[in-house]
Amino acid sequence: MLRLRQLHEAALRRLLPPAGGAAAAKPKASEVLSRHLRQRGLPHWTSYCVKYSAVRNDQFGLSHFNWQVDGANYHVLRTGCFPFIKYHCARAPRRDLALQNAAFTALKLLNAGIPTLLYGIGSWFLVSVTETVHTSCGPVTIYFLNKEDEGAMY
Repeated sequence: MLRLRQLHEAALRRLLPPAGGAAAAKPKASEVLSRHLRQRGLPHWTSYCVKYSAVRNDQFGLSHFNWQVDGANYHVLRTGCFPFIKYHCARAPRRDLALQNAAFTALKLLNAGIPTLLYGIGSWFLVSVTETVHTSCGPVTIYFLNKEDEGAMY
């Protein structure tokens, strides 16, 4: 897994020149996730994309996992869909998601990431709403395919 992560990061460095120069600090993707959920008041669900070039990808290899924010647990579906990382989060009780995480990761490897690449390219053309998430490294823009209704259960 470590070798795969290193290859992934090397490929992204070649494809995505750092915004603002090589020294520009980028927040972790996990920080953007937590701050977005807080900014939204811990919603029942949310689904957004963030550009690979805007964050450090500290959740590489995670496809379906629990994420705790201020006492609220979320089941997070996450995938790389170049040029984005896509997140779908639903508030739910903590569960063992290891089997689902392994299954989703295996599916992505088996199909060589082609569907997620196509999803990312398609998303680029379908983004209709943006939001700014304030992080310790400055603002990060996240992208939505649809406007989310605040407080909506689904």
